[in-house]
Amino acid sequence: MQLSSILTHLQNLAPLAYAEDFDNVGLLTSHNNEITGILVAHDALEEVIDEALEKKCNLVVCFHPILFSGIKKITGKNYVERALIKAIKHDIAIYAIHTALDNHQKGVNKIFCNALGLKNTKILVPKEQYIYKLVTYTQPDNADKLRNALFDAGAGSIGNYECCSFNSKGIGTFMGNENSNPEYGDRFEFVETEEVKIEVTFEKHLQSKILSTLFKNHVYEEVAYEIYKLENPHQNIGLGMVGEFEEAMSEQDFLQFVKDKMQCGGIRHSSFLNKPIKKVAVLGGSGSFAIKNAIGVQADAFLTADLKYHQFYEAEKQLLLADIGHFESERFTKNYIVDYLKEKITNFAIILSEVNTNPVKYF
Repeated sequence: MQLSSILTHLQNLAPLAYAEDFDNVGLLTSHNNEITGILVAHDALEEVIDEALEKKCNLVVCFHPILFSGIKKITGKNYVERALIKAIKHDIAIYAIHTALDNHQKGVNKIFCNALGLKNTKILVPKEQYIYKLVTYTQPDNADKLRNALFDAGAGSIGNYECCSFNSKGIGTFMGNENSNPEYGDRFEFVETEEVKIEVTFEKHLQSKILSTLFKNHVYEEVAYEIYKLENPHQNIGLGMVGEFEEAMSEQDFLQFVKDKMQCGGIRHSSFLNKPIKKVAVLGGSGSFAIKNAIGVQADAFLTADLKYHQFYEAEKQLLLADIGHFESERFTKNYIVDYLKEKITNFAIILSEVNTNPVKYF
């Protein structure tokens, strides 16, 4: 199977534009365009590359990017360089998905919520500066065709609603020069005509597709349009989630429940507040930056990882903070990726890695 076809499925699963700016997602190594099998792992360590070789897979899809920051030499002196050398030597492609899936509505944190049985989930930290607005002007007899084409391209989605737009009528004017070929009027003729102003929003990563659709379906030779970046947060894209249990439970029962469901070696937590736990915020991976968000949505508890000593004070006796472990908070992500790829690519070798890449051990 061609690598390009698989990349299309992966980018439909989690558009790379969803990723945080600091991240390094997408195709990290590639040499062979013909893929014989896919191994899905949490981290593309050297042991995972060995497993891929053993199982005749020449594409490793991993959650964390093994190549995160720039490197100037590849000498095999550390675990990153050794994994890259082995992958390149054996023509194994590596694709990392990381925060592209963290920010997805059905991604890491939805998987986290599903594992705990949380209901009525919403994004905890909505992504900002990701919604754009297109404004264009066209003839009334072109408006329906153009608007529907923009909807088909992905514009006009707001929350649970699709085909959203605002349309207003007005008078447009124009006059062509010697190089023009106007659809309406003649060269050098001052034209005053009724036009429809169409306004639609779209997600940042769709801009190229939206503009291509606009130019293809617009009736004018020169298309007048404007694009604005909006300050509105995107309610369906972002980090973390908050949801609720059907029935509240005590803090002790809650932590034991989480430990069992997420298979934690141990849980570090803030002081008990002796109040029931019903509304829970989660953020897979390092989530200390979202403590205030969890407090802001009035969560009873916040589950995340990599909390430092002083950050436990930030609970401010308003909620229970719990560090369940970085790997543990993301543990079911690779299973989700495997299930997705098997649904999209049938009769092909898609294998769940058996290597436990969690570097943290418990005594």
